[in-house]
Amino acid sequence: MTQELLTANHASALAATLAGRANRSARGFGAGVYPITPQTECIELLCKQDIEKGHVVRVESEHSAMAVCIGFAIGGSRTFTASSSNGLAYMAENVFAAGFYRLPIVMMAVNRTLGPPWNIWVDHGDTLMLRDAGWIQFYCEDNQEVADTILAAYRLGEDARVCLPVMVCQDAFVLSHTIAQTDMPEQALVDKFLPPLDLKHRISLQARTVGGLDGAHENELHRWQQETAMRGTEAVYAEVQTAFEEVFGRKLPDAVVPYRMDDAEFVIVSMGTTHSTVRHVIDAARERGVKVGALRVRLFRPLPVQALETWLEGRTRIAVLDRDLCPGLGGILWSEVRPLAPQGALVQGYVMGLGGGDIRPANIEKVLADLLAREKSERPVLLEVG
Repeated sequence: MTQELLTANHASALAATLAGRANRSARGFGAGVYPITPQTECIELLCKQDIEKGHVVRVESEHSAMAVCIGFAIGGSRTFTASSSNGLAYMAENVFAAGFYRLPIVMMAVNRTLGPPWNIWVDHGDTLMLRDAGWIQFYCEDNQEVADTILAAYRLGEDARVCLPVMVCQDAFVLSHTIAQTDMPEQALVDKFLPPLDLKHRISLQARTVGGLDGAHENELHRWQQETAMRGTEAVYAEVQTAFEEVFGRKLPDAVVPYRMDDAEFVIVSMGTTHSTVRHVIDAARERGVKVGALRVRLFRPLPVQALETWLEGRTRIAVLDRDLCPGLGGILWSEVRPLAPQGALVQGYVMGLGGGDIRPANIEKVLADLLAREKSERPVLLEVG
């Protein structure tokens, strides 16, 4: 291991490079890349890497970037791309195609507000927009987790029991452009962790049709196979965690990450870097005698239903923080967590930090005060710092 001062963007590029080189004895590595703020420096660094048996293709749009990855992946190569915000929206057609083709492409997504009006700061709505695309989705809290999750994503997505693309999400600028000490492994360790990719349904020299017409029965079967694979992802991820720790000496975070939950009566649920701020507020509240804990949803697709139900059991008040907005519904995380709460619990959603808005301790303190004072829950609310 070598410790380096890296942005999460640069850590992503180096992790993808290590994974690409690890497939040199098989069908190599391919990437389709197109820049968009705040992802650009990731692919700029990737383009400078020397990857044996690898090709980084500079294309004219995000749609083409994913198309290139689909082509490489159908041929059996290990693949990578990165995008953000409206770039993800532009490539959406091919994002769905990659999921339906069951291609283990890894994409690093920098969470940024969708426009117009144009805004380049963090908001989870861009990747949550793609929650039905058949991609595994991870949301990371720090730079080290971004790098580690990209390596783990290849091991997970390429597993024959899963065979699904993986999206590794990080908050714009909070992580993407923030420098932090990051452990990057030596190539020999990555080679040990990532076996050569052997994609069973890759194109071979025999004639094969890709993207043919499905009848109703075939379509139902294919979608159910995709669903079955997604449902089995958590069990395979547990195996990946074990293998990762054996090779690299540190444990990958669980699908749901708890904080001070052992005796918690109240819970704050969040994703991404919001959880870092939540932890500070919980420590302060604990000193005042408030029995509050936190859960970070790290794995959003598939939603870790059993883990969430287990951690929420017995809690009387639950706040769900969303850095996204689904107009007419409210927070997306809230809408998915609410049915998993124990019967009789007060579950309140809070929308905050949109367009890069502040999520400071004062914001979380106001959420906690509102949660504890409530007599009943309502539709998600937007709280401002007073």
